This record gives sequence, structure tokens and C-alpha cells, in this order.
Amino acid sequence: MLSLLEHEKWVQPAGGRDPAGQFDPRVHGYRGKVLVSLPWNDPTDHDNRTAKNAELQKEFPVILDQNAGRPIGVTWKQSTIGNGERSSAATAYLGPDVRERPNLTILVNTYITRVLPAKASSRLHDFRSIEIAPRRGGPTRLLTAVNEIILSGGVIGTPQILLNSGIGNKTELEALGIPPLLNLPDVGQGMTEHVAANVAWTVIPPKTTIIDQATALAMWQENRTGPLTEMFTHQLLWSRIPPDSPIFKEFEDPSTGPTSPHIEMPLDVVSSKWKHMPLDSTFTSNPFDVPIIDLGLLSHPFDLAAIKEGIRIVKKFYSSAAWDGFITGFRGPDPDKLSNEEFEKIIRDNAFTFLHPVGTASMSSKNSKRGVVDHELKLKGSTGIRIVDASVFPYVLTAHTQAAVYILAERAADLIRDAW
Repeated sequence: MLSLLEHEKWVQPAGGRDPAGQFDPRVHGYRGKVLVSLPWNDPTDHDNRTAKNAELQKEFPVILDQNAGRPIGVTWKQSTIGNGERSSAATAYLGPDVRERPNLTILVNTYITRVLPAKASSRLHDFRSIEIAPRRGGPTRLLTAVNEIILSGGVIGTPQILLNSGIGNKTELEALGIPPLLNLPDVGQGMTEHVAANVAWTVIPPKTTIIDQATALAMWQENRTGPLTEMFTHQLLWSRIPPDSPIFKEFEDPSTGPTSPHIEMPLDVVSSKWKHMPLDSTFTSNPFDVPIIDLGLLSHPFDLAAIKEGIRIVKKFYSSAAWDGFITGFRGPDPDKLSNEEFEKIIRDNAFTFLHPVGTASMSSKNSKRGVVDHELKLKGSTGIRIVDASVFPYVLTAHTQAAVYILAERAADLIRDAW
């Protein structure tokens, strides 16, 4: 299995500035295919003030690298960007050298509508066949794998394919008119996500993040530099809710340990660990229908309480003298000035996700009656199919999910290679 360092290639920021002192070179790789870099331009006034703030408020230290094992504090944002462009799974793992392999065929504008038992197999639930069809419907074709199918439809697509195949909750499948083949009640259930809430301050002009889009586009077109080569913030704050917070008198701490953050703040407040988020979804028997999904945001009392604590943390972050002459006021929403009802309404009306969903085909131990796949990513109660995507993570990560999915895929590659 490739280690995380082996799949990464650390590169200079767009424009070639020296990022020394803004990352730890010992915890990064330099020969992989996923390009990672820091923001393109030198520190701004805001960036420099975070160091002064750290001197005045010890609970907000500046740390060298968020990926060195102890992320609590302010850190420079690392992004999968290289040479002024996004570095994705497609660019890293499906480059020209891979696409030209004789044993690889890539079909575009094609849906997998169902997985089916292999007709020639004598084993029950031997799902080695897939039914495919054009994106807009039309005639279907059946393809059968010699060894096994690798299903990577994503957190929404994977359970949709399984349910349309008769794999899921037997009662719900029958209600949709889908003949049940394999009763796995957790298919399509258990989604968790990172939820965010906008928080605003007023600043002294012209300290603003407004970008002249025409100028930025011209810079990028000319030499692949400028604001369009980076994400929306230079720095991140990873923080924990104080241990004496009243929230822990009512709820158990859901974090994975004392160095694991509860809150992330780029320009938004993001809760990086959630207690519960049930998935309420509506699937149909038509594989081309788009599922209707209610994410159940803020459905558990801990969720809203954590948002309140997160906003209090970032209010305190921007309260020291380090921000004099920069910030003029806090616009809110302020949990300490609004009634519970007013605050809850604002958050519910404006909460959004960070597109980090997991859990709809969750992994569990081989003998557990819960879950969808086992520790080898094999579909439970069957042969011939593995699931390799973020749907198998049983809980949302206390981190962004991209690197974790790459690690999962590398591990899956080892399991598949060893099996065959």
C-alpha cells in the first residue's frame, strides 16, 4: 500500500514564492501524483495578525503544519492545487499514461443501472454482472466480471445502484416495486456530513476579500498565477470546544481524542464532528431519477449546541487587540444576544454542508448484523462485489474527506491485488 506521503507531491505555490516556515517538509511527499501546495501570494495583513493574536490568546496558537498530527491552532491552508490548477483524483490517477493502458476502457455518458447475479454462477448472491445504459436511457447491456465488480458510485450513487438492484431494506424495496434479492437494511442509511454556518464581521476599508475578477482571470490566463489559483482563505483555525463547556454536561464528547478538533474556521464556522444526522431519502425504481434527499441537518440537539460553541470560539478569536484597526464589529449571528429561538431560526435557515458526506454503505465487522460492507470492503451476504468510495466510512471524519478516500482506495487496491 502506498503511504499518504507516497501519493502526494508537494509543489511550490503558483508564482513560485518561497513558503518556508508555513509547512513542515518532513510530513509531506514529493514523488506522488496528487499535487499539494500553499496559497500563491505572500501573507496578508490578516494573516500576519494571527501570529500577534496567538501571543495574546494562547488557546489559538500558530502551528507549523495541520498534517503533522496535532492540528489544533491556526495553520496555513494546504490545497490539492499545482501549477495553478486543481489536482484531482482524475488528473492524478487517470492521466494519459493510465488512460492508454490496453486493459482499461472508460465509458462516458453511461449509467450503471443495476448490479445483478452472474447467470453462470452456482453461488447465491454472486453479484458479478452490471447492467449499463446511456445517460438519457435507452437499451441496456449486461457486462459480467471474471472475478469481481468494484462499485465506486459515491455516497449517493452507490446506494442508489444497490437499491435499484434489490439490495437494501426488504420492506422498503417491496414498497417501491423492486424485487428484494439481498436484505441489507443499512443501505442508503447513516449519512453524516460537515455542517457550516456563516459568521460575519465588519472591517475597516479597504481590508476586503473582494476580487477584481477580470484582473484575476487575466493573471491566470497569462501565467497560471493570481487569486484564481487558490481557495477562498489562506489560513484555517482548528479548535476544540472548552472542556468545561456546558455542552458536555448534556452530551458525550464525540471527538476521537484530546487533539482532535471540534471546529474548523476558514471564512465560515464548520463543525468537524457531529453527533447524529439521519438520512431521509426518497428513491424510485427508475435508476435515472435523481434521489430526493433530506440531510437532516441539525436534527440532533448536539448539532445546534456545537454551532453555538463554535461561534463563541471564533468571536473570542477576533476579540483581542491584535485586530485593532482591522475589525470594527461582530455582525453575528450572536448566540449570546439572540434568544434561543431567534438563533436557531437563523442557523437553520442558513446552514449548509461542505460536501463531505459519508456512511450510506457503511463498513462494520464481518459478523455484525449492521453495515453494508465488511473490513475487506466486500458487500455483506454476497460475493463478487466490493464498494470503494466514501460511502463505506461509518462516521464523518474530523478532517476533510479527500485524502482519506485516496487512502481507502490505495488499501482497496492492495486487497484486490492480494485476492486475485
